[in-house]
Amino acid sequence: MLEILNKCLLFKDVENIENALEGIQYQIKEYNSGNVIASRKEEVKNLMIVLEGSVRGEIIDFAGNVLKIEDIEAPKPIALAFIFGPNSYFPVDVIANKKVKLLFIQKENLLKLFHKEPIINHNFLNAISGRTQFLSQRIWFLSLKSIKAKIAHYILDMDRNGSGTIMLPMNQKELSEFFGVTRPSLARELSEMKNNDIISLEGKMLKILDRETLKEYAV
Repeated sequence: MLEILNKCLLFKDVENIENALEGIQYQIKEYNSGNVIASRKEEVKNLMIVLEGSVRGEIIDFAGNVLKIEDIEAPKPIALAFIFGPNSYFPVDVIANKKVKLLFIQKENLLKLFHKEPIINHNFLNAISGRTQFLSQRIWFLSLKSIKAKIAHYILDMDRNGSGTIMLPMNQKELSEFFGVTRPSLARELSEMKNNDIISLEGKMLKILDRETLKEYAV
């Protein structure tokens, strides 16, 4: 566990994690693939860190459509920005992607840890700021009205180095959940872009053929 936590952003620059955790109560729990770890609107009572495996945050609307917000891999924390404050509730359902192991530290013990190791408190505040920035960008992305705009923005954002070649990290089902659209709708738009020679797509390998048109779509 200590080796994993050494890679966690909350424990960055902590010289001796074992000493930092001495006297701090915590639990380690395991979940199987598909298990619901926390439900939307459930109170956040603990700091949770993924030690092994990965989880996903998703929302299911009234029509039963699944909108995946993100995947969280080890050794990242979960719902940092919602641990403290007047509305400390999970904003999404947290579900195990595969067998996972999580570290739980209750709020009061987390405060003790902050007092004992101020660098962890500093890292915690930095992490919350980073999460806020991510969520604001995610909200902006989801506010894009057309599927075409979402796809174009995603492709251009993935190609920040300007190489024009991208290995997509998700399959079409996962991308449709990430975009908050149906899989057939996503497949239809991708096919149209391919037929119009805007992109080429073989498996997960995508190449940008017409960058200017993508930019027009992304506006």
